Amino acid sequence: MLIVAGSTAQINNTSARSQEKGDDYHLVWQDTFDGPKLDEANHWNIVVNGKGGGNRELQYYKRENISVGKEPASGENCLIITARKENYFLKNYTSGRLSTKDKVSFKYGKIEARMKLPKTANGLWPAFWMLGSDYPKAVWPKCGEIDIMEMGNRNGIIQGIQDKYFNGACHWGERFNHGKYPNYAKAKTSPYCLQDGFHLYTLIWDENALKMYVDLDKYPTNEPYFEMPINGKNEPNNSAHYFHKQFFIVFNLAVGGNFPGIRHSKDITALKDGEAKMYVDYVRVYQKGNTAEQFNGPKLLGDNGMN
Repeated sequence: MLIVAGSTAQINNTSARSQEKGDDYHLVWQDTFDGPKLDEANHWNIVVNGKGGGNRELQYYKRENISVGKEPASGENCLIITARKENYFLKNYTSGRLSTKDKVSFKYGKIEARMKLPKTANGLWPAFWMLGSDYPKAVWPKCGEIDIMEMGNRNGIIQGIQDKYFNGACHWGERFNHGKYPNYAKAKTSPYCLQDGFHLYTLIWDENALKMYVDLDKYPTNEPYFEMPINGKNEPNNSAHYFHKQFFIVFNLAVGGNFPGIRHSKDITALKDGEAKMYVDYVRVYQKGNTAEQFNGPKLLGDNGMN
């Protein structure tokens, strides 16, 4: 999720379309957030700090801002991340971040999350993303980062299309190098609002490429909004060197920072009513069962695949 000014790797998206969206995947892990509380024993770690995520973010991440409950309009049981306007440890805002580090990780497959995002307005930055499982031993960006969905970017704010403007991105490289590390981001303006209800975000990841899609459940022929080949030479600073290992999952709702281009509380309009909520109905990982894939995490229980 770290976005800084830096060099952009040139990506040649010439890989042929395949049948990777078909039914040859099977479910290997999920959390549907149907229990009375978050499963921290098997799935999740809640982040507590006010470090700003390396992005000059304005929130303090608190345990109390992560909960499980119903989304009011639909009645769906969800993970709920709440951003609040409140003073806490020298910060003017609090919010939540959680990850599956050291509990659930995988290499290759299809990962999807069905989410209802808050109105980002000016200042909120919801994200669904992944980090290499060797983090933090492999210092960022050497660990690799896959941003499946981010909203709230400065360009969307400038154009007044915050509810439609979103992106996918990848970051990698041997060192930060004053922001001059390799990265690739692709923004998309959706033809419809993505902050009006639940939408499905999907990453399909194999030996050859990373591809990201929105609303495949509604529009199965959708083309990827982000596509990056990872089948080049396996050498430092080439993308192929960083995205053939296990990654873990992260959800968070940041306030301000480099991505929205807002670094002062006076410029935040998103929390004028005091708080905003990001809902995650479910997150799921599917794989094909081939020898190149890897998965570490709790086994699925029951015939219906419920954890």
